[in-house]
Amino acid sequence: MRAVVLVGGFGTRLRPLTLSVPKPMLPVGHVSIIERLIGNLVRGGVTEVVLALGFKPEPFVTAFPDGTCAGAKLTYAVEPEPLDTAGAIGFAAAFAGIDDTFVVANGDILTDLDIAELVAFHRSHGAEATLHLTPVEDPSAFGVVDREDSGLVRRFIEKPPPGTSPSNLINAGTYVFEPSVLARIPTGRKVSVEREVFPQIVESHGLFAMPTDDYWVDTGTPELYLLANIDMVTGRRAEHSSAVGLAVGATVGVDVSLRDSVVAAGATVRDGASVVSSVVLDGGHIGVGATVSHSVVMGRIEDGATVSNCVIGADGVVGNGESRNGERIPAPVA
Repeated sequence: MRAVVLVGGFGTRLRPLTLSVPKPMLPVGHVSIIERLIGNLVRGGVTEVVLALGFKPEPFVTAFPDGTCAGAKLTYAVEPEPLDTAGAIGFAAAFAGIDDTFVVANGDILTDLDIAELVAFHRSHGAEATLHLTPVEDPSAFGVVDREDSGLVRRFIEKPPPGTSPSNLINAGTYVFEPSVLARIPTGRKVSVEREVFPQIVESHGLFAMPTDDYWVDTGTPELYLLANIDMVTGRRAEHSSAVGLAVGATVGVDVSLRDSVVAAGATVRDGASVVSSVVLDGGHIGVGATVSHSVVMGRIEDGATVSNCVIGADGVVGNGESRNGERIPAPVA
């Protein structure tokens, strides 16, 4: 089975991290987001993945020089211009010659969803398209899916006022499509799968949805990217998706306190430093006696500095003894 993975975004919400590393290449538990996502697809029976790209494929070619990722064959479909979600799916599918049932996944999503179960549900219901749904505590911030007991989708409700939603199930960003969906996507312009294509399929009674309570996170913001990493080392993920916090090859001094954190192979944590609920990426430096909490660090935190709730990009520096809270360094430029 083949899959289209949407990785065409610019990662603006994750800046300054994505100023130096493409969003899909950012690591979660020492393995890139895209490799973890494709690994889960492969466990569910996917053998070929088409990456729907909105920019140059070179970073992916460099990362996967043999043209495979997590056991799947890769194809790169580079959009000539931004085409939105459905446009990107249609372009990638046409580029790869997809003409059978296929999976679609948003490139921001990490989940332990059983893809084979979703495909089986899709086929058993004779669906034209099937959505994966996940429960959330507050559905008022999302697009809620209203469905019948059979799974047939009746309607979408965008950001319902608190207390008015018919369910707490939202679109989780993994789909199964029949090739007939592609005929619903106009060419030559931007097309949204959520706003244009899905409503058409609802009208023809062909859209179904399967909810699960599997692990699910959208890694598209610094806060959720940090959470995705911490979840890898604190037992929230399935065993095949867990990770050790301290990578082999990291430089760690004496009397260092590391708790619920991920430290990459090319990172340095000097003597007496404390790192709590944080991610220190390749090239990140934590100085002597520095204290870091709830932060993502690519750059340098010098001796004696205190950093909390921050995102430090590759060019970011927190000087000796400085205290920073809730900042992005360098600050993203609009």
